[in-house]
Amino acid sequence: MEMAAANEIEAYTLPQGVLSQLCRDIAAGRPGLITHVGLGSFVDPRNEGGRQSALATEDLVEVIEIDGREYLFYRTFPVDVAVIRATTADENGNLTMEKEPFIGEVLAMAQAAHNSGGLVIAQVERLRLAGTSPCRDVKVPGILVDAIIVDPDQWQTYEVAYNPAYSGELKVPLAPLPAAKIDPRTLIARRAALELFPGCIVNLGFGVATGIADIVASEGVTAEVTLTVEQGVIGGVPAKGNDFGAGVNYEALIEQCAQFDFYDGGGLDLAFLSFAQVDGRGNVNVSRFRGRPNGFGGFIYIAQNAKCVFFLGTLTAGGLGVAVQDGRVTVIKEGAHRRFVADLAQRTYDRAGGQSRGQPVRYITERAVFEASDDGLVVVELAPGVDLERDVLANFDVRPRVSGSLESMTESIFRPGAIGLQNRFSTMPGRARHARLAGLSRQR
Repeated sequence: MEMAAANEIEAYTLPQGVLSQLCRDIAAGRPGLITHVGLGSFVDPRNEGGRQSALATEDLVEVIEIDGREYLFYRTFPVDVAVIRATTADENGNLTMEKEPFIGEVLAMAQAAHNSGGLVIAQVERLRLAGTSPCRDVKVPGILVDAIIVDPDQWQTYEVAYNPAYSGELKVPLAPLPAAKIDPRTLIARRAALELFPGCIVNLGFGVATGIADIVASEGVTAEVTLTVEQGVIGGVPAKGNDFGAGVNYEALIEQCAQFDFYDGGGLDLAFLSFAQVDGRGNVNVSRFRGRPNGFGGFIYIAQNAKCVFFLGTLTAGGLGVAVQDGRVTVIKEGAHRRFVADLAQRTYDRAGGQSRGQPVRYITERAVFEASDDGLVVVELAPGVDLERDVLANFDVRPRVSGSLESMTESIFRPGAIGLQNRFSTMPGRARHARLAGLSRQR
């Protein structure tokens, strides 16, 4: 990242789902991936084409039109080497993944390199005798593997050597979490969790959004919602921190590229994602700040395709001091960096595109909630104890409008203990999956 920022290398960042799905296109010998994902963002060639340094001059993305509709075309390229990871290899190179926390796209990667005339290197924990791999458990056949490296001490994730719940070997009791100190991140996650509803299918992005999983588990509503992450976990409780991408007690674990197919087609009801910067029109940046590019993962796929998106973050950053006491918020010290700015360092989410799709968007902070309207941001909720002018509006480069029906943020999120999701769910009908099923029944 430092070399890219210093313009010492050619650097591009593309959506994680594009990179995942491109592996299948490379393996199949197709010329590229056609998708609407990335239109209007910095990946769009009419903006920056995914470039992150001045040395990056090649056009990797182009705009095409099919039946009067615009798409982006991401070109395929040969893969010289694929480095993949599994748990066990037999002497013929067949790979199984019984201890892995997710599948990723190891098969597509191996096929892409093999069919490009490249090399496939697999790291595993252990070897077994030829002919003893359970055939239905083989994720990568040995015909694709050129070399095996055995590391008997390989860790399952960055944080743990092995957690049997991450591999699906065990389902574990979800004990109520101890009462957490209500810091700004916890407060944001608690407010965001109030947007959940029975039957919803959800993506939780990296960062503050992962705290929602803890709230869902501790309040006993895990079975009422389906939480997912782009690596392929469906259901259960996604992990957070450096274990992000794993999960416990999940219902299914699918390939990453298949998960992005589901997201791409509009399968998500709700998405909760972090933000680094937001401009006056509601566009969001998570891909470049302070002059340095940042990997943004599945952000563009998820933000562009979910039916409703919530962007989460503190109002300011860099030394922010906020106290929560007796159900009220006090800003002790304002952060050194504004996050609601006039101009983004880079556009990762295009609000105009979201408006054209009729996509509702909210921005949830520790002291106020905003909505994206046709003409910019609107303050719709204010935390108790917060001064609207001093603590909110004064921290915007482009001042938002204030709703004529400004509400107070729900009191329970500012006090220790449960925020009452079980009670909310018991009085709230399922509004997504159940409605779809009812509609299908009527059509039949």
